[in-house]
Amino acid sequence: LHLALDRVPLASHELALSAPQEAWGGSTRVSLWAYGWLARARLALGDLAAAQAAVDKALPLLERTGQKVAWPLIHWSGAEVAALRGDWDLADHHAAQAACVSTDYQGMAVAAAMARASVGLARGDYAAVVRALGPLASGGRNTGIDEPGFWPWHDSYAIALVALGETAQADAFLRPHEELAASRRHASGSARLAAVRGRLQLAAGDLAAGRRTFEGALASIAGEPLPLLRARILYGYGQALRRAGKRRDAEDQLRLARQGFAAMGATTYVARCDRELKAGTRTRRLALTDLTPQERAVVELVVQGLSNGECAAALFVSIKTVQYHLTRVYARLGIRSRAELVALVGR
Repeated sequence: LHLALDRVPLASHELALSAPQEAWGGSTRVSLWAYGWLARARLALGDLAAAQAAVDKALPLLERTGQKVAWPLIHWSGAEVAALRGDWDLADHHAAQAACVSTDYQGMAVAAAMARASVGLARGDYAAVVRALGPLASGGRNTGIDEPGFWPWHDSYAIALVALGETAQADAFLRPHEELAASRRHASGSARLAAVRGRLQLAAGDLAAGRRTFEGALASIAGEPLPLLRARILYGYGQALRRAGKRRDAEDQLRLARQGFAAMGATTYVARCDRELKAGTRTRRLALTDLTPQERAVVELVVQGLSNGECAAALFVSIKTVQYHLTRVYARLGIRSRAELVALVGR
């Protein structure tokens, strides 16, 4: 309950105390459940090494006892940690293990689906995410899995729909879950869903609404120790801004996301942030070829270190004309200063 209600440090502390078998008179089942949720709490805190340690504690116990009820839960965390670190063979192994138990118990089925989805999401294989989570979105299931905080699968499914161009389906899917999270006043659940809503708004060209939604998502978890979620939201924000043509603003968010992912050792997403940042730079460099001859001449002189007055004298134009050309160049390239222009052209 602490974990589900965003009291994550307390959850991690209490689960760590309760996970050893001796805490339960030797009960392997309760111990395995505790290790499984301990791994989830540590992941939420952005401590991948500690999450992996909980998985490593549980795996021998799973193998030795043959207890299956916590099997998908534990392998879900193993799959997600490995995917965040870019260890794809291990991620695929854990995802396959999570799915290998035949069961009608919904909690086990959800964990198995989330294991596969976490690997697909990290890879950017959105079709795989939809295949994994699609059955959870269909009818004929216990709606308890929709309660915010317990099984956070909804945002992953909606992100995949948006990425595949199924924006109307994503919108229809999000609405009831947004209402439920709001009615529960659940901070992380609302933030997760808002980050997808922001993607939809930016993709539709409503830049003001998209920015407000993303900023609201970040503000709602600003006081919470949820670095992995925060980095994911920042990454989605930057990605959506770049696709909306707001390259400079996108870079600000992507750099913050990269810092967060790098601090926790999530190398897969560090690399994805780098690719997004490079794509934005390439776009700006290509835009240099669209400049007018006069604009290119001003850029060349500015890069050489000349002041506006020196540029004006060299080109036999007024300082105001140089300033006019620079303002147009900045707007076209999505930059704000001479320093950024020099850094861009000098690469």
